[in-house]
Amino acid sequence: MTTFPTTVALDEMITRPCEQVTEALRTCPGPITVLGAGGKMGFHLCRMLQRALTELDRENHLLAVSRFSSIESKRPFEQAGICTHTADLSQESQVRSVPVTPLVFFLAGVKFGTANKPELLAQMNSEMPKLIASHFAKSSIVAMSTGCVYSFADHASGGSRETDATDPPGEYAQSCLNREKAFLNGSISHGTKCCLIRLNYSIDLRYGVLMDIAQQVWQDRPVNIETGYVNVIWQGDAINQIIQAATLTESPPRILNITGSETLRVRDIAIGFGQRLNRTPKFSGVESTDCWLSNNAKACELFGQPATSVRKMMDWTSDWLIAGGPTLNKPTHFQTRDGHY
Repeated sequence: MTTFPTTVALDEMITRPCEQVTEALRTCPGPITVLGAGGKMGFHLCRMLQRALTELDRENHLLAVSRFSSIESKRPFEQAGICTHTADLSQESQVRSVPVTPLVFFLAGVKFGTANKPELLAQMNSEMPKLIASHFAKSSIVAMSTGCVYSFADHASGGSRETDATDPPGEYAQSCLNREKAFLNGSISHGTKCCLIRLNYSIDLRYGVLMDIAQQVWQDRPVNIETGYVNVIWQGDAINQIIQAATLTESPPRILNITGSETLRVRDIAIGFGQRLNRTPKFSGVESTDCWLSNNAKACELFGQPATSVRKMMDWTSDWLIAGGPTLNKPTHFQTRDGHY
């Protein structure tokens, strides 16, 4: 069983590029900009890009852009030697200060704490993407979205496909559709090549659905099963696929689900952690049969199956929890079904 005694070792494994990533970047000439790099996935994406670009002798072709609101948020980038640019991407004048590069990864946006702040959702998930789509009209853009834009799917269906209905509950999910619309309109208006990534539950041992459930089992707290089923994917696998998606941008934008291949029952996950952690899980709520689930068949056809199994992720998560590994203290709120985060 693999263990991760330090966050440095964990970050090294998550950001290890596969051969396909390096080959994808070989076909994407010029510098690369990552917008919203200060978020949960941003450093790992930047570090994998940097490692692959170094293999291609293009180590200075990467720029990480974020508000970097604290010294701590910028420190990992500085320690890794990744060039940074500080900007509030909701402000047009600051967006204009960001150099235009041939390839852009867009990770910016807000989710948690927005249930009673519709104006913040509108600013960050609707208006801000319009500024980005305009400023980077000549670039190729890989823009992060979410599987929450779909309508609920029955757990036996295999999950929503890229062509399925998008009529989700809640203002947050609607704002994510508006974000997609901003890039769609920009692509149609300017011919910008885009790929919209609908991601369902990336797993890092410091946060994610598996850690949420494991902590509840470990602390003898009831696991809410109202959201009865989920998809998850290891963060390293997700980032490998996201980077490869840079070769798939087109106008109008291509849409791509990135997630794990299995539909996982939350109750079964909790029982599995109970076995690993020597606990008897407790449950609350009535299990739903429909929820946000995505079908990743298209991504598997393009990139192959995600390399990291659910069993392995659960083993690692249990080891990390027992060892007292640090967490970000940012629950996913995956149990929320009305979209009010």
